[in-house]
Amino acid sequence: MFKGIYRIVTNISRVNKTTVRYGSTFNQPISGNDLSRSAGIASLFRLPIHHDSKGLDVCFVGACLDSGASNRAGTRHGPRHIRVESAMIRPYNNATGAQPFDSLNVGDVGDVSLCMYDLPRACNDIKTGVYSLIKDGCKAITLGGDHTISYPLLQAVKEKYGPVGLIHLDAHSDTSDTMYGCKIAHSTPFRRAVEDGCLDCSKVVQIGLRGPGYSLEDADWSIEQGFRLITAEECWNKSLVPLMADIRQMMGDTPVYISFDIDALDPSYAPGTGTPEIGGLTIIQALEIIRGCRGLNIIGGDMVEVSPPYDNNGLTSLTAANLLFEMLCIFPGVKYNK
Repeated sequence: MFKGIYRIVTNISRVNKTTVRYGSTFNQPISGNDLSRSAGIASLFRLPIHHDSKGLDVCFVGACLDSGASNRAGTRHGPRHIRVESAMIRPYNNATGAQPFDSLNVGDVGDVSLCMYDLPRACNDIKTGVYSLIKDGCKAITLGGDHTISYPLLQAVKEKYGPVGLIHLDAHSDTSDTMYGCKIAHSTPFRRAVEDGCLDCSKVVQIGLRGPGYSLEDADWSIEQGFRLITAEECWNKSLVPLMADIRQMMGDTPVYISFDIDALDPSYAPGTGTPEIGGLTIIQALEIIRGCRGLNIIGGDMVEVSPPYDNNGLTSLTAANLLFEMLCIFPGVKYNK
């Protein structure tokens, strides 16, 4: 076990890595035909749980932090509930033909051990813990947690890859300078990431922005940095497939990080979140965006702001789990049969 990651002990971790029924030597989700979906200790997609990222191409890790939230709390419980709802996910993407578990070795490495009472310390815990996962080549997808976590995640990514492109889905730009005088909170991660040189600002796109603000100049800082901003109103009543063609051309072969705040979706689809804003993206548009990232040099990502206490029958956690599966499907190296 390495420092910074909390080991989850479960009998699922003893599942053999070779699973004949899928004809693969990679980790495979446990089938509902082998163990009922209501049984077992929860891991994402019912994958084997690992103590570290050794031997993995992609790992899922939780960051259970909501101390940076400005409105509703509860996202510290997001990773656990997403894992529970992910039991419904099957291993093949019949819509796109993606076969992620036959292409990459994927595992759940548990949660970062962090101090939720001290945000700067928590950020350092996340940066250190996730860097230990990715330093030798494994790529990490992180389950939040509020959006504060994207700052230390991008710091870790910078140490491995240098400045990266960013595809950011969100109702809010999260580029405030301070919140109540503090530099670290869930509304500041991308300003801090720019200041730390984590982002290639010519290759940052933010999709789904909407809602009232503090001034009509709220977006000026992002525009000055060179970000491309796409409001939710620009997305209404249309397919986003053409947009993603433009974004793929914009990104080229640059390493790209995806940050998905669940409040990018309209709250009718994802009510369990901390700062819901009406008029958001549809789930179909979210699928078009993620699937439209296929072919990019994706090096990591996160799914944040799922707040189970405000959810309705697990709907938001279920949606997040499905979108995480779609995110996995567009990682480099995934085989497609279509």
